[in-house]
Amino acid sequence: MTTRTLTRRAALAAVALTSALVLAACGGNGDDSDHGGTGHTGHGASAASAAPSASAGAHNAQDVAFAQGMIPHHRQALEMAGLAAGRASSARVKDLAARIEKAQDPEIRTLTGWLKSWGERAPMAGMDHSGHAGTTGMTGMTGMMSEADMAALKKATGKDFDSRFLSLMVEHHRGAVEMATTEKRKGRSDDAKAMADAIVTAQDAEIEEMKRLLAAG
Repeated sequence: MTTRTLTRRAALAAVALTSALVLAACGGNGDDSDHGGTGHTGHGASAASAAPSASAGAHNAQDVAFAQGMIPHHRQALEMAGLAAGRASSARVKDLAARIEKAQDPEIRTLTGWLKSWGERAPMAGMDHSGHAGTTGMTGMTGMMSEADMAALKKATGKDFDSRFLSLMVEHHRGAVEMATTEKRKGRSDDAKAMADAIVTAQDAEIEEMKRLLAAG
């Protein structure tokens, strides 16, 4: 009886020892798996963080010139549009001016951001046309109003303002379209060329709208 009891206890101990070894082995494998998983995840994160940023993208001198030229061009359009609320007699002219402000103000901020990301200087507000041309080297920055044009527009009211505003803005838009067309052809930045394409589409449509308003008197 005693011998059978000892034999049984020995067998149970062997089973317990085997189970413990199995559990230890499983636990070790689990730890190795977790460690390996963690290491893999870390490697993946490092690889992702090392990837080149696509925020600004590749660009060339034409992209810089486009941004540096379009900023003052847009600023003058905003100055012109800002006069419409208190001087225009036509509700359609006021609506057009408001749409110009809504579209071009965000574009100025975007263009400024690109220049900063490219390590280039954005034109300061208040610089005149000749100053911008000298800074950007953009001989094609056409459509800008002279100081005399702006002074006359500021003095005009009612239908006189409507006519002056539309006539001047048509020329201003044509200048922007010309600049944007050059960017589409010679630029490298996909973002800048996409904006240029949007400018051509939107401002061509607004030119046609303004021509109709001028014809309607």
